[in-house]
Amino acid sequence: MNLTKLVIISLILQLLGQTDNLMEQTNKAIAQQNISLHYTLSLDDPGTHRIHINFHCSGLSAPVIDFKMPAWMPGYYQLLDYAKNVGNFHATDDHGHELGWTKTGPNTWRVAHPAGSKVTITYDVTASQAFVAQPWLDSTHAYIAPAGVFMYIDGLLQHEISVEVKPWSGWNTVATGLEAIKTKPHTYQAPDFDVLYDCPILAGNLEKLPTFTVNSKPHYFIGHRLGEFDKQQFTEDLKKIVEQGVAVIGDIPYGDYTFLAIGAGPGGIEHLNSSTIGFSGSSMKDRQGRQRMLCFIAHEYFHHYNVKRIRPIALGPFDYQRENRTDQLWVSEGLTVYYEYMLVARAGLMTGEELLHHFSSDIAAYEKEPGRLYQSLAQASESTWSDGPFGGKKDSSISYYQKGPAVGLLLDLAIRHHTGNKRSLDDVMRTLYEVYYKKEKRGFTGDEFRNTCETIAGTALTEIFDYVYTTKEPDYAKYLAYGGLGMDDNFRIYPLPATDTLQAAIRRSYLTAPSTPRPQ
Repeated sequence: MNLTKLVIISLILQLLGQTDNLMEQTNKAIAQQNISLHYTLSLDDPGTHRIHINFHCSGLSAPVIDFKMPAWMPGYYQLLDYAKNVGNFHATDDHGHELGWTKTGPNTWRVAHPAGSKVTITYDVTASQAFVAQPWLDSTHAYIAPAGVFMYIDGLLQHEISVEVKPWSGWNTVATGLEAIKTKPHTYQAPDFDVLYDCPILAGNLEKLPTFTVNSKPHYFIGHRLGEFDKQQFTEDLKKIVEQGVAVIGDIPYGDYTFLAIGAGPGGIEHLNSSTIGFSGSSMKDRQGRQRMLCFIAHEYFHHYNVKRIRPIALGPFDYQRENRTDQLWVSEGLTVYYEYMLVARAGLMTGEELLHHFSSDIAAYEKEPGRLYQSLAQASESTWSDGPFGGKKDSSISYYQKGPAVGLLLDLAIRHHTGNKRSLDDVMRTLYEVYYKKEKRGFTGDEFRNTCETIAGTALTEIFDYVYTTKEPDYAKYLAYGGLGMDDNFRIYPLPATDTLQAAIRRSYLTAPSTPRPQ
Protein backbone atom coordinates (compact mmCIF):
# COMPACT_ATOMS: atom_id res chain seq x y z
CA MET A 1 0.00 0.00 0.00
CA ASN A 2 1.19 3.57 -0.76
CA LEU A 3 2.76 5.11 2.37
CA THR A 4 0.67 8.31 2.23
CA LYS A 5 -2.55 6.32 1.95
CA LEU A 6 -1.43 4.11 4.83
CA VAL A 7 -0.85 7.13 7.07
CA ILE A 8 -4.23 8.68 6.19
CA ILE A 9 -6.11 5.43 6.76
CA SER A 10 -4.34 4.86 10.07
CA LEU A 11 -5.28 8.37 11.30
CA ILE A 12 -8.91 7.77 10.38
CA LEU A 13 -8.89 4.41 12.14
CA GLN A 14 -7.24 6.00 15.16
CA LEU A 15 -10.36 8.06 15.65
CA LEU A 16 -12.35 4.85 15.50
CA GLY A 17 -10.12 3.11 18.05
CA GLN A 18 -8.90 0.51 15.54
CA THR A 19 -5.29 1.53 15.15
CA ASP A 20 -2.92 -0.90 16.86
CA ASN A 21 -2.08 -3.19 13.97
CA LEU A 22 -2.21 -0.54 11.25
CA MET A 23 -0.21 2.00 13.25
CA GLU A 24 2.47 -0.64 13.69
CA GLN A 25 2.51 -1.12 9.89
CA THR A 26 2.69 2.66 9.40
CA ASN A 27 5.61 3.07 11.80
CA LYS A 28 7.45 0.21 10.10
CA ALA A 29 6.82 1.69 6.65
CA ILE A 30 8.08 5.12 7.75
CA ALA A 31 11.16 3.61 9.36
CA GLN A 32 11.88 1.46 6.29
CA GLN A 33 11.51 4.44 3.96
CA ASN A 34 14.28 6.30 5.80
CA ILE A 35 16.73 3.41 5.39
CA SER A 36 19.21 3.46 2.52
CA LEU A 37 21.38 0.46 1.58
CA HIS A 38 24.06 0.73 -1.10
CA TYR A 39 26.97 -1.51 -2.11
CA THR A 40 30.10 -0.50 -3.98
CA LEU A 41 31.90 -3.46 -5.54
CA SER A 42 35.55 -2.92 -6.50
CA LEU A 43 37.12 -5.35 -8.97
CA ASP A 44 40.33 -3.35 -9.47
CA ASP A 45 42.82 -5.82 -7.96
CA PRO A 46 42.18 -9.06 -9.88
CA GLY A 47 45.65 -10.47 -9.28
CA THR A 48 44.75 -11.07 -5.62
CA HIS A 49 41.40 -12.79 -6.39
CA ARG A 50 39.90 -10.40 -3.85
CA ILE A 51 36.66 -8.50 -4.35
CA HIS A 52 36.42 -5.41 -2.16
CA ILE A 53 32.97 -4.45 -0.86
CA ASN A 54 31.76 -1.24 0.75
CA PHE A 55 28.26 -1.55 2.21
CA HIS A 56 26.84 1.88 3.06
CA CYS A 57 23.83 1.88 5.42
CA SER A 58 21.90 4.85 6.75
CA GLY A 59 18.71 5.28 8.76
CA LEU A 60 19.30 2.26 11.01
CA SER A 61 17.88 2.86 14.47
CA ALA A 62 18.95 -0.26 16.37
CA PRO A 63 21.99 0.07 18.66
CA VAL A 64 23.43 -3.18 17.33
CA ILE A 65 23.21 -4.52 13.78
CA ASP A 66 23.79 -8.09 12.65
CA PHE A 67 25.37 -8.38 9.22
CA LYS A 68 24.99 -11.89 7.82
CA MET A 69 26.52 -13.81 4.95
CA PRO A 70 24.21 -16.39 3.33
CA ALA A 71 25.07 -20.04 3.91
CA TRP A 72 23.88 -21.19 0.48
CA MET A 73 22.81 -19.99 -2.95
CA PRO A 74 19.27 -20.71 -4.21
CA GLY A 75 19.44 -23.11 -7.14
CA TYR A 76 22.38 -25.01 -5.66
CA TYR A 77 21.05 -27.11 -2.81
CA GLN A 78 24.19 -27.47 -0.72
CA LEU A 79 25.47 -25.50 2.25
CA LEU A 80 28.42 -23.39 1.07
CA ASP A 81 30.75 -21.84 3.61
CA TYR A 82 30.80 -18.40 1.99
CA ALA A 83 31.78 -16.76 5.29
CA LYS A 84 35.19 -18.44 5.20
CA ASN A 85 36.09 -16.28 2.20
CA VAL A 86 35.45 -13.01 4.09
CA GLY A 87 38.41 -11.03 5.41
CA ASN A 88 39.49 -7.51 6.43
CA PHE A 89 36.11 -6.69 7.98
CA HIS A 90 35.78 -3.14 9.31
CA ALA A 91 32.90 -0.94 10.42
CA THR A 92 32.89 2.86 10.58
CA ASP A 93 30.39 5.62 11.35
CA ASP A 94 29.58 8.64 9.15
CA HIS A 95 32.70 10.43 10.43
CA GLY A 96 34.97 7.53 9.52
CA HIS A 97 35.46 6.45 13.14
CA GLU A 98 35.89 2.75 13.77
CA LEU A 99 32.90 0.99 15.34
CA GLY A 100 33.12 -1.98 17.66
CA TRP A 101 32.07 -5.35 16.30
CA THR A 102 32.24 -9.02 17.16
CA LYS A 103 31.62 -12.22 15.24
CA THR A 104 28.71 -13.93 17.00
CA GLY A 105 28.46 -16.94 14.71
CA PRO A 106 30.06 -18.48 11.64
CA ASN A 107 28.06 -16.18 9.30
CA THR A 108 27.28 -13.16 11.54
CA TRP A 109 29.16 -9.93 12.30
CA ARG A 110 27.51 -7.82 15.05
CA VAL A 111 28.24 -4.08 14.90
CA ALA A 112 27.49 -1.60 17.68
CA HIS A 113 26.58 1.87 16.45
CA PRO A 114 24.97 5.11 17.67
CA ALA A 115 21.31 5.09 16.66
CA GLY A 116 20.65 7.13 13.55
CA SER A 117 24.27 7.38 12.41
CA LYS A 118 25.47 6.02 9.11
CA VAL A 119 27.30 2.71 9.13
CA THR A 120 29.71 1.55 6.47
CA ILE A 121 31.13 -1.92 6.58
CA THR A 122 34.01 -2.90 4.34
CA TYR A 123 35.29 -6.39 3.70
CA ASP A 124 37.08 -8.50 1.10
CA VAL A 125 35.83 -11.70 -0.45
CA THR A 126 38.41 -14.14 -1.77
CA ALA A 127 37.05 -15.25 -5.14
CA SER A 128 39.35 -18.02 -6.31
CA GLN A 129 37.08 -21.00 -7.04
CA ALA A 130 35.87 -21.19 -10.65
CA PHE A 131 32.40 -22.63 -10.16
CA VAL A 132 28.87 -21.54 -10.94
CA ALA A 133 27.91 -21.20 -7.25
CA GLN A 134 31.12 -19.39 -6.19
CA PRO A 135 32.43 -15.89 -6.93
CA TRP A 136 35.48 -15.54 -9.16
CA LEU A 137 37.91 -12.74 -9.99
CA ASP A 138 41.04 -12.75 -12.13
CA SER A 139 42.55 -10.55 -14.82
CA THR A 140 40.25 -11.97 -17.50
CA HIS A 141 36.84 -11.60 -15.87
CA ALA A 142 34.77 -11.43 -12.69
CA TYR A 143 31.77 -13.56 -11.82
CA ILE A 144 29.74 -12.34 -8.87
CA ALA A 145 27.74 -15.19 -7.34
CA PRO A 146 25.76 -12.73 -5.21
CA ALA A 147 25.03 -14.90 -2.17
CA GLY A 148 28.78 -15.34 -1.80
CA VAL A 149 29.53 -11.61 -1.96
CA PHE A 150 26.73 -9.49 -0.47
CA MET A 151 26.06 -9.50 3.26
CA TYR A 152 22.55 -8.61 4.40
CA ILE A 153 21.21 -6.98 7.56
CA ASP A 154 19.16 -9.26 9.76
CA GLY A 155 15.51 -8.23 9.53
CA LEU A 156 15.91 -6.21 6.31
CA LEU A 157 15.78 -8.88 3.62
CA GLN A 158 12.72 -7.19 2.09
CA HIS A 159 14.39 -3.77 1.76
CA GLU A 160 15.48 -2.30 -1.58
CA ILE A 161 19.19 -2.08 -2.41
CA SER A 162 21.45 -0.45 -4.96
CA VAL A 163 24.80 -1.75 -6.23
CA GLU A 164 27.61 0.05 -8.04
CA VAL A 165 30.17 -2.14 -9.82
CA LYS A 166 33.64 -0.72 -10.42
CA PRO A 167 35.19 -3.04 -13.03
CA TRP A 168 38.90 -3.37 -13.62
CA SER A 169 40.20 -0.80 -16.11
CA GLY A 170 40.18 -2.16 -19.64
CA TRP A 171 37.07 -4.29 -19.25
CA ASN A 172 34.29 -3.39 -21.63
CA THR A 173 31.13 -4.94 -20.20
CA VAL A 174 29.16 -5.55 -17.02
CA ALA A 175 26.19 -7.90 -17.53
CA THR A 176 23.45 -8.85 -15.08
CA GLY A 177 19.71 -9.36 -14.76
CA LEU A 178 19.54 -6.52 -12.21
CA GLU A 179 17.65 -3.38 -13.23
CA ALA A 180 20.09 -0.68 -14.31
CA ILE A 181 19.99 2.85 -12.90
CA LYS A 182 20.46 4.54 -16.25
CA THR A 183 21.83 7.81 -14.88
CA LYS A 184 24.81 6.08 -13.24
CA PRO A 185 27.26 3.79 -15.04
CA HIS A 186 27.35 0.16 -13.88
CA THR A 187 24.84 0.88 -11.12
CA TYR A 188 21.83 -1.32 -10.45
CA GLN A 189 18.92 -1.68 -8.07
CA ALA A 190 16.90 -4.52 -6.59
CA PRO A 191 13.57 -4.32 -4.72
CA ASP A 192 14.81 -6.77 -2.07
CA PHE A 193 17.61 -9.20 -1.25
CA ASP A 194 15.82 -12.16 -2.82
CA VAL A 195 16.12 -10.41 -6.18
CA LEU A 196 19.70 -9.30 -5.46
CA TYR A 197 20.76 -12.86 -4.63
CA ASP A 198 18.97 -14.05 -7.76
CA CYS A 199 20.99 -11.83 -10.13
CA PRO A 200 24.64 -12.79 -10.74
CA ILE A 201 26.97 -10.22 -12.30
CA LEU A 202 29.51 -10.97 -15.03
CA ALA A 203 32.21 -8.44 -15.92
CA GLY A 204 35.13 -8.45 -18.32
CA ASN A 205 35.88 -8.18 -22.02
CA LEU A 206 32.73 -10.07 -22.86
CA GLU A 207 31.26 -11.11 -26.18
CA LYS A 208 27.63 -10.45 -27.05
CA LEU A 209 25.72 -12.57 -29.53
CA PRO A 210 22.91 -11.03 -31.60
CA THR A 211 19.88 -10.09 -29.51
CA PHE A 212 16.65 -11.91 -30.36
CA THR A 213 13.08 -11.22 -29.30
CA VAL A 214 10.24 -13.53 -28.35
CA ASN A 215 6.83 -11.92 -27.87
CA SER A 216 8.60 -8.53 -28.09
CA LYS A 217 10.82 -9.38 -25.10
CA PRO A 218 14.60 -9.05 -25.75
CA HIS A 219 16.90 -11.99 -24.99
CA TYR A 220 20.64 -11.54 -24.62
CA PHE A 221 23.51 -14.04 -24.70
CA ILE A 222 26.67 -12.58 -23.18
CA GLY A 223 29.77 -14.49 -22.19
CA HIS A 224 33.42 -14.87 -21.39
CA ARG A 225 35.58 -16.58 -24.03
CA LEU A 226 32.71 -18.11 -25.97
CA GLY A 227 35.04 -19.76 -28.48
CA GLU A 228 34.53 -20.58 -32.14
CA PHE A 229 31.22 -21.99 -33.36
CA ASP A 230 28.38 -21.03 -35.68
CA LYS A 231 27.03 -18.17 -33.61
CA GLN A 232 24.26 -17.17 -35.96
CA GLN A 233 22.88 -20.72 -36.06
CA PHE A 234 23.23 -21.03 -32.30
CA THR A 235 21.24 -17.82 -31.76
CA GLU A 236 18.50 -19.05 -34.09
CA ASP A 237 18.38 -22.40 -32.26
CA LEU A 238 18.24 -20.67 -28.88
CA LYS A 239 15.32 -18.54 -30.03
CA LYS A 240 13.40 -21.67 -31.10
CA ILE A 241 13.97 -23.23 -27.68
CA VAL A 242 12.77 -20.13 -25.85
CA GLU A 243 9.68 -20.01 -28.08
CA GLN A 244 8.85 -23.60 -27.14
CA GLY A 245 9.38 -22.90 -23.45
CA VAL A 246 7.04 -19.94 -23.65
CA ALA A 247 4.49 -22.06 -25.55
CA VAL A 248 4.28 -24.53 -22.65
CA ILE A 249 3.16 -21.86 -20.17
CA GLY A 250 1.67 -19.24 -22.50
CA ASP A 251 3.18 -16.26 -20.69
CA ILE A 252 6.50 -14.39 -20.40
CA PRO A 253 6.77 -12.97 -16.89
CA TYR A 254 10.02 -11.01 -17.37
CA GLY A 255 10.85 -7.81 -19.24
CA ASP A 256 14.07 -9.17 -20.70
CA TYR A 257 16.25 -12.25 -20.24
CA THR A 258 20.03 -12.67 -20.15
CA PHE A 259 22.05 -15.85 -20.63
CA LEU A 260 25.38 -15.38 -18.81
CA ALA A 261 28.10 -17.71 -20.09
CA ILE A 262 30.83 -17.69 -17.45
CA GLY A 263 33.41 -19.75 -19.34
CA ALA A 264 34.28 -23.41 -19.71
CA GLY A 265 33.30 -25.61 -16.80
CA PRO A 266 30.40 -27.58 -15.42
CA GLY A 267 27.23 -26.30 -13.85
CA GLY A 268 24.39 -23.88 -14.36
CA ILE A 269 22.06 -21.97 -12.06
CA GLU A 270 18.65 -20.56 -12.93
CA HIS A 271 17.26 -17.13 -12.07
CA LEU A 272 14.06 -15.14 -12.61
CA ASN A 273 15.30 -13.28 -15.67
CA SER A 274 18.71 -14.79 -16.34
CA SER A 275 20.68 -18.00 -16.14
CA THR A 276 24.33 -18.67 -15.45
CA ILE A 277 25.92 -21.43 -17.50
CA GLY A 278 29.31 -23.01 -17.92
CA PHE A 279 29.82 -22.67 -21.66
CA SER A 280 32.41 -23.42 -24.30
CA GLY A 281 31.76 -23.21 -28.02
CA SER A 282 34.31 -25.96 -28.59
CA SER A 283 31.86 -28.43 -27.07
CA MET A 284 29.51 -27.94 -30.03
CA LYS A 285 31.71 -29.28 -32.83
CA ASP A 286 29.41 -32.23 -33.57
CA ARG A 287 25.68 -32.91 -33.43
CA GLN A 288 25.86 -34.76 -30.12
CA GLY A 289 27.83 -32.01 -28.39
CA ARG A 290 25.61 -29.28 -29.83
CA GLN A 291 22.48 -31.11 -28.72
CA ARG A 292 23.90 -31.67 -25.25
CA MET A 293 24.64 -27.95 -24.87
CA LEU A 294 21.21 -26.94 -26.18
CA CYS A 295 19.54 -29.32 -23.69
CA PHE A 296 21.62 -27.86 -20.88
CA ILE A 297 20.64 -24.29 -21.77
CA ALA A 298 16.99 -25.32 -22.24
CA HIS A 299 17.09 -26.82 -18.74
CA GLU A 300 18.33 -23.62 -17.11
CA TYR A 301 15.93 -21.49 -19.14
CA PHE A 302 12.83 -23.55 -18.30
CA HIS A 303 13.75 -23.29 -14.63
CA HIS A 304 12.62 -19.65 -14.66
CA TYR A 305 9.14 -21.19 -14.82
CA ASN A 306 9.67 -24.47 -13.00
CA VAL A 307 11.29 -23.71 -9.62
CA LYS A 308 11.57 -19.93 -9.73
CA ARG A 309 7.82 -19.40 -10.22
CA ILE A 310 6.22 -22.85 -10.17
CA ARG A 311 7.90 -23.91 -6.95
CA PRO A 312 7.57 -26.15 -3.91
CA ILE A 313 6.30 -24.13 -0.99
CA ALA A 314 9.57 -24.58 0.93
CA LEU A 315 11.54 -22.73 -1.75
CA GLY A 316 10.64 -19.16 -0.96
CA PRO A 317 10.72 -16.95 0.91
CA PHE A 318 14.19 -18.33 1.57
CA ASP A 319 16.02 -18.85 4.83
CA TYR A 320 19.59 -18.04 3.82
CA GLN A 321 21.12 -19.41 7.02
CA ARG A 322 20.07 -23.06 6.81
CA GLU A 323 18.86 -25.84 4.56
CA ASN A 324 15.49 -25.31 2.85
CA ARG A 325 14.43 -28.93 2.47
CA THR A 326 11.57 -30.21 0.32
CA ASP A 327 10.60 -33.63 -1.04
CA GLN A 328 9.42 -31.99 -4.29
CA LEU A 329 12.77 -31.33 -5.98
CA TRP A 330 11.94 -34.21 -8.33
CA VAL A 331 9.30 -31.83 -9.75
CA SER A 332 11.64 -28.85 -9.88
CA GLU A 333 14.67 -30.68 -11.26
CA GLY A 334 13.46 -34.01 -12.62
CA LEU A 335 10.58 -32.55 -14.62
CA THR A 336 12.86 -29.77 -15.85
CA VAL A 337 15.14 -32.46 -17.29
CA TYR A 338 12.03 -33.88 -18.93
CA TYR A 339 11.22 -30.50 -20.43
CA GLU A 340 14.77 -29.76 -21.58
CA TYR A 341 14.46 -32.76 -23.92
CA MET A 342 10.93 -31.82 -24.95
CA LEU A 343 11.79 -28.19 -25.75
CA VAL A 344 14.76 -29.13 -27.92
CA ALA A 345 12.70 -31.77 -29.71
CA ARG A 346 9.71 -29.46 -30.22
CA ALA A 347 12.08 -26.83 -31.57
CA GLY A 348 13.00 -29.29 -34.32
CA LEU A 349 16.57 -29.66 -33.02
CA MET A 350 16.22 -33.30 -31.95
CA THR A 351 14.54 -36.18 -33.74
CA GLY A 352 11.89 -38.38 -32.14
CA GLU A 353 14.42 -41.20 -32.06
CA GLU A 354 16.95 -39.00 -30.27
CA LEU A 355 14.30 -37.89 -27.80
CA LEU A 356 13.52 -41.49 -26.88
CA HIS A 357 17.24 -42.20 -26.59
CA HIS A 358 17.58 -39.53 -23.90
CA PHE A 359 14.80 -41.09 -21.85
CA SER A 360 16.25 -44.57 -22.37
CA SER A 361 19.62 -43.37 -21.07
CA ASP A 362 18.08 -41.88 -17.91
CA ILE A 363 16.03 -45.01 -17.21
CA ALA A 364 19.03 -47.28 -17.78
CA ALA A 365 21.20 -45.18 -15.44
CA TYR A 366 18.52 -45.39 -12.74
CA GLU A 367 17.71 -49.07 -13.19
CA LYS A 368 21.33 -50.24 -13.13
CA GLU A 369 22.05 -48.86 -9.67
CA PRO A 370 21.01 -50.79 -6.53
CA GLY A 371 20.02 -47.55 -4.76
CA ARG A 372 16.64 -47.74 -6.55
CA LEU A 373 15.67 -50.51 -4.10
CA TYR A 374 16.29 -48.34 -1.04
CA GLN A 375 15.49 -44.70 -1.77
CA SER A 376 12.34 -43.19 -3.23
CA LEU A 377 12.23 -40.17 -5.54
CA ALA A 378 10.74 -38.03 -2.76
CA GLN A 379 13.45 -39.16 -0.33
CA ALA A 380 16.15 -38.31 -2.88
CA SER A 381 14.66 -34.82 -3.11
CA GLU A 382 14.69 -34.38 0.66
CA SER A 383 18.23 -35.66 1.13
CA THR A 384 19.97 -33.73 -1.64
CA TRP A 385 21.40 -31.34 0.97
CA SER A 386 23.42 -34.19 2.41
CA ASP A 387 23.70 -36.68 -0.49
CA GLY A 388 24.03 -34.23 -3.39
CA PRO A 389 21.75 -34.03 -6.46
CA PHE A 390 23.23 -37.14 -8.05
CA GLY A 391 22.79 -39.27 -4.95
CA GLY A 392 25.30 -40.22 -2.30
CA LYS A 393 26.23 -43.89 -2.12
CA LYS A 394 25.17 -45.70 -5.28
CA ASP A 395 24.09 -48.75 -3.30
CA SER A 396 21.59 -46.78 -1.20
CA SER A 397 20.54 -43.63 -3.08
CA ILE A 398 19.34 -42.40 -6.47
CA SER A 399 19.42 -39.21 -8.54
CA TYR A 400 16.25 -37.27 -9.22
CA TYR A 401 17.93 -36.14 -12.45
CA GLN A 402 17.51 -39.72 -13.71
CA LYS A 403 14.31 -41.07 -12.20
CA GLY A 404 12.60 -37.67 -12.29
CA PRO A 405 12.39 -37.37 -16.10
CA ALA A 406 11.44 -41.07 -16.33
CA VAL A 407 8.46 -40.48 -14.04
CA GLY A 408 7.69 -37.32 -16.01
CA LEU A 409 7.48 -39.39 -19.19
CA LEU A 410 5.12 -41.94 -17.63
CA LEU A 411 3.01 -39.18 -16.05
CA ASP A 412 2.66 -37.31 -19.33
CA LEU A 413 1.65 -40.45 -21.23
CA ALA A 414 -0.85 -41.38 -18.50
CA ILE A 415 -2.53 -37.96 -18.68
CA ARG A 416 -2.69 -38.13 -22.48
CA HIS A 417 -4.17 -41.64 -22.32
CA HIS A 418 -6.84 -40.86 -19.72
CA THR A 419 -7.96 -37.69 -21.54
CA GLY A 420 -8.01 -39.13 -25.03
CA ASN A 421 -4.91 -37.08 -25.89
CA LYS A 422 -6.72 -33.82 -25.08
CA ARG A 423 -4.59 -32.90 -22.05
CA SER A 424 -0.95 -33.40 -21.11
CA LEU A 425 1.73 -32.55 -18.56
CA ASP A 426 1.84 -29.10 -20.19
CA ASP A 427 -1.65 -28.48 -18.79
CA VAL A 428 -0.39 -29.37 -15.31
CA MET A 429 2.47 -26.89 -15.56
CA ARG A 430 0.17 -24.14 -16.88
CA THR A 431 -2.32 -24.75 -14.08
CA LEU A 432 0.36 -24.64 -11.38
CA TYR A 433 1.67 -21.40 -12.87
CA GLU A 434 -1.75 -19.76 -13.04
CA VAL A 435 -3.05 -20.95 -9.65
CA TYR A 436 -0.06 -20.90 -7.30
CA TYR A 437 2.31 -18.38 -8.89
CA LYS A 438 -0.02 -15.80 -10.41
CA LYS A 439 -3.18 -16.10 -8.31
CA GLU A 440 -2.11 -17.29 -4.85
CA LYS A 441 1.48 -16.00 -5.14
CA ARG A 442 3.01 -18.95 -3.29
CA GLY A 443 4.50 -22.35 -3.82
CA PHE A 444 2.60 -25.63 -4.00
CA THR A 445 2.55 -28.55 -1.57
CA GLY A 446 3.10 -32.16 -2.60
CA ASP A 447 -0.60 -32.86 -2.20
CA GLU A 448 -1.48 -29.86 -4.36
CA PHE A 449 0.84 -31.01 -7.11
CA ARG A 450 -0.73 -34.47 -7.07
CA ASN A 451 -4.27 -33.08 -6.99
CA THR A 452 -3.50 -30.88 -9.98
CA CYS A 453 -2.20 -33.85 -11.96
CA GLU A 454 -5.23 -35.99 -11.09
CA THR A 455 -7.67 -33.18 -11.85
CA ILE A 456 -6.11 -32.67 -15.28
CA ALA A 457 -6.09 -36.44 -15.92
CA GLY A 458 -9.65 -36.82 -14.67
CA THR A 459 -8.72 -39.87 -12.61
CA ALA A 460 -6.58 -41.02 -9.69
CA LEU A 461 -2.91 -41.58 -10.54
CA THR A 462 -2.11 -43.75 -7.52
CA GLU A 463 0.40 -45.98 -9.25
CA ILE A 464 2.34 -43.07 -10.75
CA PHE A 465 2.72 -41.43 -7.34
CA ASP A 466 3.75 -44.76 -5.84
CA TYR A 467 6.77 -44.38 -8.13
CA VAL A 468 7.47 -41.06 -6.40
CA TYR A 469 6.93 -41.92 -2.74
CA THR A 470 7.93 -45.59 -2.67
CA THR A 471 10.55 -47.78 -4.30
CA LYS A 472 7.91 -49.66 -6.31
CA GLU A 473 9.30 -50.73 -9.69
CA PRO A 474 7.74 -48.66 -12.52
CA ASP A 475 5.59 -50.57 -14.99
CA TYR A 476 7.29 -49.11 -18.04
CA ALA A 477 5.54 -51.40 -20.51
CA LYS A 478 2.08 -50.32 -19.38
CA TYR A 479 2.64 -46.57 -19.56
CA LEU A 480 4.87 -46.53 -22.63
CA ALA A 481 2.21 -48.51 -24.47
CA TYR A 482 -0.20 -45.62 -23.88
CA GLY A 483 1.99 -43.69 -26.32
CA GLY A 484 2.52 -46.55 -28.76
CA LEU A 485 5.98 -47.28 -27.35
CA GLY A 486 7.78 -50.32 -26.00
CA MET A 487 11.02 -51.07 -24.16
CA ASP A 488 13.51 -53.91 -24.62
CA ASP A 489 15.69 -55.61 -22.01
CA ASN A 490 18.39 -52.97 -22.44
CA PHE A 491 15.89 -50.20 -21.59
CA ARG A 492 15.81 -48.98 -25.18
CA ILE A 493 12.48 -47.30 -25.94
CA TYR A 494 11.12 -47.90 -29.43
CA PRO A 495 7.86 -47.38 -31.40
CA LEU A 496 5.52 -50.36 -31.26
CA PRO A 497 4.86 -51.85 -34.72
CA ALA A 498 1.10 -52.10 -34.14
CA THR A 499 -1.02 -49.48 -32.37
CA ASP A 500 -4.65 -48.54 -31.97
CA THR A 501 -6.01 -45.12 -32.95
CA LEU A 502 -5.39 -43.47 -29.58
CA GLN A 503 -1.87 -44.87 -29.22
CA ALA A 504 -1.00 -43.65 -32.70
CA ALA A 505 -2.42 -40.18 -32.01
CA ILE A 506 -0.52 -39.86 -28.72
CA ARG A 507 2.75 -41.03 -30.27
CA ARG A 508 2.37 -38.67 -33.20
CA SER A 509 1.62 -35.63 -31.04
CA TYR A 510 4.16 -36.55 -28.39
CA LEU A 511 7.11 -37.11 -30.71
CA THR A 512 6.53 -34.46 -33.34
CA ALA A 513 4.07 -31.73 -32.36
CA PRO A 514 5.23 -28.41 -30.84
CA SER A 515 3.41 -27.26 -27.74
CA THR A 516 0.42 -24.98 -28.20
CA PRO A 517 -0.77 -23.11 -25.12
CA ARG A 518 -4.34 -23.87 -24.15
CA PRO A 519 -6.53 -20.72 -24.10
CA GLN A 520 -7.10 -19.49 -20.55
